[in-house]
Amino acid sequence: MTSDQLHRLLLDNLNTAVLLIDQSLLIDYINPAAESLLQAGSARLRGSAVSDLFDDDEIARQTLREALEFGRALTLRHEFLRGLGVESSQVDYTVTPISIGSDRWVLMEMQPIDRILRINREEALLSVHDTSRSLIRGLAHEIKNPLGGIRGAAQLLAQEISSSKIDSETAELCQIITTETDRLRNLVDRLLGPSQLPRFAPINIHEVAEHVATLIEVEVQGGLVVARDYDPSIPDLSGDREQLIQAVLNVARNAMQAMLESDSPQRRLTLKTRIQRNFTIAGQHHKVLCRLDIMDTGPGISEDIKERIFFPMISGRSEGTGLGLTIAQSAINVHQGIIECESEPGSTRFSIYLPIKA
Repeated sequence: MTSDQLHRLLLDNLNTAVLLIDQSLLIDYINPAAESLLQAGSARLRGSAVSDLFDDDEIARQTLREALEFGRALTLRHEFLRGLGVESSQVDYTVTPISIGSDRWVLMEMQPIDRILRINREEALLSVHDTSRSLIRGLAHEIKNPLGGIRGAAQLLAQEISSSKIDSETAELCQIITTETDRLRNLVDRLLGPSQLPRFAPINIHEVAEHVATLIEVEVQGGLVVARDYDPSIPDLSGDREQLIQAVLNVARNAMQAMLESDSPQRRLTLKTRIQRNFTIAGQHHKVLCRLDIMDTGPGISEDIKERIFFPMISGRSEGTGLGLTIAQSAINVHQGIIECESEPGSTRFSIYLPIKA
């Protein structure tokens, strides 16, 4: 392997976005991390003005000229990217002048602030979620023991009432105790999560998404529009079919119920799949993931619960149990993935990230 090939290999495998810019301030090289950040390929970006990538293009041009003229590295913070189909995001970037023979170049390194903030927020969420789950599991086991005793006593009492021919009202009260005990036990079982270990097998995410979309369409009977926006190039991932369907269904059904209970004239649920590159989950970097977005046009999530919607018993609906999203997050965590949410009135998006392994 030549020195040039080695350098190219190192640049191509960096997680930092790197661009090489010529004296005309045009992009000459862009590594895969920068392609992912800018959501555009090298063929499209090469030869274009690097200043066009930024909201404040004049500051970008001035910074690059100063780096070339005075031969010193400069750093700008909190600059906004724009154009080329990239979602608006903030980056810190450093420009470093370099000389190759008689030619002068500028090396630009970008660090997305949004990604750093997201990773910090995600780590805090997972930490709280793990603590909450451990606490709930312990509490749930403690609750199940007396519930079993109450139900057993109620059954014995029902037998005594039946043999003694006591009035029907007393028997009915005994039946209420048994029914309500069963309801509480079912609630505790849901808090504990799936009782079986996941059965991993190759599965296509579109099989899961389409199954959920069909269930929702049958349930709403034309009450809203269910749209699909699939990327057919996404390969199979390893997952438990039943758990993935339950997780996606819980999120989609929450969105459906929020829209049906609102007075929004346009009710639309969209399932969208895309490839996501260079993403970090729980401190582990993944080069390629599957991203499933579940988007709705409902009223949005209330600000006072937005940061706690994945916690048990937190619900934005008066009749909600507050367990659907908790169970969904737990199921996706088992698959080494995560669910994130962005919401504002009229537009809510839950994004499910699942690693794709070679």
